Amino acid sequence: MKIYLVRHTSVDVPEGYTYGQTDVALKNTFETEAEAVKNNLSGLAFDKVWCSPLTRCVRLADYCGYPDAVRDDRIKELNFGEWEMKSWDELNADPRSEEWFANWMTTPAPGGESFSDQHVRVAAFLDEVRESHYQQVCVFAHGGVLTNARVYAGEYVLERAFENMPSYGEIIELKF
Repeated sequence: MKIYLVRHTSVDVPEGYTYGQTDVALKNTFETEAEAVKNNLSGLAFDKVWCSPLTRCVRLADYCGYPDAVRDDRIKELNFGEWEMKSWDELNADPRSEEWFANWMTTPAPGGESFSDQHVRVAAFLDEVRESHYQQVCVFAHGGVLTNARVYAGEYVLERAFENMPSYGEIIELKF
């Protein structure tokens, strides 16, 4: 089985902000970036296509010719809870952030989730996909999801996740 994982295009959010599961706008470069993704996927046929229900993934899937991609909440970005749309400076000023920064893998953001929580839901999604009869599938999702999928595939350990964040519009192929 081959799984093609596609990260959404650039978001219109100031650098240094946590946007996680917030449904944010895309940059005005969307069409140019999306066209590059579409060209990189051309010639590939998929048995099934999924996408995160967040607009930034749905819009890219639609643009690439997959308006019927199955929306799945398990492939949403990390939930930053109360910290959604806060700057890293604001997080540093929050006394609760000390523990999160020290143990981001297992400590959830206030009202949100930990990186391990996200990994569990992404792994459950990938387990289900791998148990299917499909030979080649595509998933339009987020940087954290793609990173967790690569951990799932054994490319690196969870602790190294943030060192391996994919670029906007990047496509990663996993083989099982």
